[in-house]
Amino acid sequence: MNELRASDFDTVRDPLVLFQIWFDEARAHEPNDPEAMALATVDASGTPNVRMVLMKGVGPKGFVFYTNEGSAKGRELNASPRAALLFHWKSLRRQVRIRGAVGAVSDAESDAYFATRSRPSQVGAWASRQSRPLENRAVFEGDIAEVTARFASGEVPRPPFWRGFRVEPSSIEFWRDGQYRLHDRLTFTRLPSGEEWSRERLYP
Repeated sequence: MNELRASDFDTVRDPLVLFQIWFDEARAHEPNDPEAMALATVDASGTPNVRMVLMKGVGPKGFVFYTNEGSAKGRELNASPRAALLFHWKSLRRQVRIRGAVGAVSDAESDAYFATRSRPSQVGAWASRQSRPLENRAVFEGDIAEVTARFASGEVPRPPFWRGFRVEPSSIEFWRDGQYRLHDRLTFTRLPSGEEWSRERLYP
């Protein structure tokens, strides 16, 4: 499976193009959540936090995910707007590492994505005080019931505290498994112009 489109590793000059090729292959062959990515942030003391999130958009400007701004990751990104991402596609024996600055997506973009979520997921976004202490599950279920009743008729609007963030990559590294741990690593670094990338191989 690791030989799929192998030549792209040596010929593609734009890392976002190479990412899209690999992501399309992951969607075709990875059995579960090919859009899952580890998101690393830092808290006020500089201690890292990492968790899995789902990528909900990728394009020339970067990688998009959505969350409650009051969550640990939301608070940390607002205080220190830089992050690292990691995709690991185990069935393809590949990974992609990304680092860069983080910015909020527009309200319009957040609204558009929120409208595509299922109604229970929309209700859950309102009901969850994400990362806050929860006395027991029954309290959360009561919150869900209250929000469900509040929006019993009509559409569920996007909560003002729920939005998208975009990681704008300054570096992207592609890794593919090699026999005897002789892996391939290829890293792209954005040049000061912001429009072009340098490209170099790394020892495994």
